[in-house]
Amino acid sequence: MRAAEADILIIPGYKGSPEDHWQSRWERKLSTARRVSQSEWTKPVLEDWTRSVADAVNAATRPVILVAHSLGVAAAVQAVPKFDKPVAGAFFVSPPDVADETIRPKHLRTFGPYPRDPLPFPSLVVASRNDLFSSFEAAEDIAGAWGSLFVDAGEIGHINAESGHGPWPEGLLTFGRFMSRLPRPTS
Repeated sequence: MRAAEADILIIPGYKGSPEDHWQSRWERKLSTARRVSQSEWTKPVLEDWTRSVADAVNAATRPVILVAHSLGVAAAVQAVPKFDKPVAGAFFVSPPDVADETIRPKHLRTFGPYPRDPLPFPSLVVASRNDLFSSFEAAEDIAGAWGSLFVDAGEIGHINAESGHGPWPEGLLTFGRFMSRLPRPTS
């Protein structure tokens, strides 16, 4: 599948994605990408965030590709039962360990626990070995439960602008390879 054939939904995490974040850059670069907005980026509420994700999926006019980062991954996965339309694929980056009692801020835990059933669409999880919001083992475990392809990004932090991943060309290449493996629409 090509990016032009899909509605690419950019789903930022806690505090949103600033202009120099890889998600914001991809949103500007990919003509069919649009951001899923949240009414409150700094005080996330599970029901509000999942409703925003589901509304965006259900309003799509082309096959949907989710591109979620951090708490956006949790919102997307928790929203799956609310989808009225199928999702063609999901690219998940740095999922936080929402079951970790030490995660800060504490309200991130209200997005857990993650469902452990396989996702009903192809997915890929990219995780770092030294992410402050999740152990590598927790990310690998949840990716396995979801049936996701798993990419070990090495020791690169939380994969955001603060960890030096504004442009993140390796991520864009990985996303392109993931997209190329998805079936093309048949209409």
